[in-house]
Amino acid sequence: MSDDDQTLAEARALFGDEREDYAEALKRNYEQGPPADWQARFISTYASAHPAEDFAECWAHFLHIVDTLETARSFGLSTEPRRHEDMAAEVDFDPYRAPGAQMLVDAWVPLSVALNSIQRSMGQPDSYPFVLSPPVVQKLDFINRLIRRAGAAYGQ
Repeated sequence: MSDDDQTLAEARALFGDEREDYAEALKRNYEQGPPADWQARFISTYASAHPAEDFAECWAHFLHIVDTLETARSFGLSTEPRRHEDMAAEVDFDPYRAPGAQMLVDAWVPLSVALNSIQRSMGQPDSYPFVLSPPVVQKLDFINRLIRRAGAAYGQ
């Protein structure tokens, strides 16, 4: 995750201790399943298996969200549902330069609801059947900060 002590401590506070035995964690996951409250703390059941998987799953979701928002922005898409004014969103910022994950989530949730609604209208499963709980948003924010820090180190 990181060799910076402060960053590593924050990562472990968010994701758990990656030094936990991976094979044992997977065995437990396959035998017992995810914790009962996995949806409150993790992006997926697999993320609950081990801290490294939690980090990897959050990283993958972060990239899906940013890339989809960038695609929506390039097409000038916005959501403005007639009955759900709080679900209106316009991607009028560069997702790759978002100052925090909350800005991404605020644009992502209405867009993913719209995408899922379109999928359902076509008789297809949801494109994004995940819930971004507050702990998951904190994890996404951590990843966003890692990326921004790395970009700043390279002058981007």
